[in-house]
Amino acid sequence: MSAVMASSARAPAPGLDESVILDPSRPLRISHARGPLTIAVVSIAWLRERDDAVRSMIEARHLSRDEIAQAAELRIRKRRLEWLAGRLAIKHSVYAYQQRHVGVSPCTRGIEVSVVPDGIRAGKPTVNAPVEVGLSHSSDFAVAACGPRALGIDIERSRQVPPMLAELLTLAPETAQDPRLRSVDAMPLSLRWACKEAVLKHFGFGLRVDTREVELIRWRPDGRFSWHAGPGLRRHVPWADDTRFDSWAREVSGYSMALVWQ
Repeated sequence: MSAVMASSARAPAPGLDESVILDPSRPLRISHARGPLTIAVVSIAWLRERDDAVRSMIEARHLSRDEIAQAAELRIRKRRLEWLAGRLAIKHSVYAYQQRHVGVSPCTRGIEVSVVPDGIRAGKPTVNAPVEVGLSHSSDFAVAACGPRALGIDIERSRQVPPMLAELLTLAPETAQDPRLRSVDAMPLSLRWACKEAVLKHFGFGLRVDTREVELIRWRPDGRFSWHAGPGLRRHVPWADDTRFDSWAREVSGYSMALVWQ
């Protein structure tokens, strides 16, 4: 898993539809999108097939001494692979973003990833660089995004959702008749969930705030979606409905993915 090199002739960044590609056979994929955003996809499936010696070499190359020790404490293999993939995705997204927009970046080992320790934003990832990051993982992939301002990202394996969650995400019959919400009613349920999580992750709240506080109101053919903050969410961020957000959601290669940024 080599370091990402910046191109000397920087091409204009495409939109997210052209940028997000999920390929389990490719260990790392970096893409830049308008925003400006940098997306790093790490294949958990690829890491899963490597032996311990290869994974140890990857850790030695990209993790700090403290991170290697932290990884060693994770005894459950699935959890350790997800943790490693997430760390690699964040580090490479930051490295590539800074290479593209600043022209220089510390090596991936020097990019320190931490989380907000407590409070309503506990667990939100942060790094030792003047950028914002977001992270999500599901099944075979860890996906991180990096940009200059707050962002939230979520990825979910597209599948039939549990009945209780389906009930939570399904529009009431009288609401579904509203012509303004037809596009939302057409969204797969797993994609609706990804959108709600991406909004809450943007603020750093995650599921500490009820997903019903994010009301989806439109999904456009280009992937953009619109949402409204409920009263419970506005108690934490009173300015939520007065701020311009970019919000995008698509089904990609069997996964539902959503991204929200400013």
